[in-house]
Amino acid sequence: MPAKDIFHGAVKNGLLKEGWTITADPLFIQVGDVDIYIDLAAEKLIAADRAGQQIAVEIKSFTLPSLIYAFHLAVGQYINYRQALHEVAPHRVLYLAIPEDVYESFFARRLIQSVIENNHIHLLVYDNVQEVIVKWLN
Repeated sequence: MPAKDIFHGAVKNGLLKEGWTITADPLFIQVGDVDIYIDLAAEKLIAADRAGQQIAVEIKSFTLPSLIYAFHLAVGQYINYRQALHEVAPHRVLYLAIPEDVYESFFARRLIQSVIENNHIHLLVYDNVQEVIVKWLN
């Protein structure tokens, strides 16, 4: 099993504070002979008479020396995980969790915004100090 990101607990606590129930930590999925571990799976009831919303969250801290390299890795991983989820759990929406300071600086760049938009990447922006979710971007 892969190591947890340094901000894993902060994102998990942020989701719990918003009323999410953590259903897997990590979420294990298998597509053919490929094993994948996504950091978290969560569920939230929308209303008593409707089914809940289900998500998977891949957490990134962007602590590598090169932010663009970390971004390349995160986008590739996100696309692979989204495809795997599509095959085994198409009802589950995948989010890429990123720190608020990285979102406000690095993700404000035109090229980064373009990649996010063109690849339909859902973002969950978190504050790792307050352990809260700051933004959900679909």
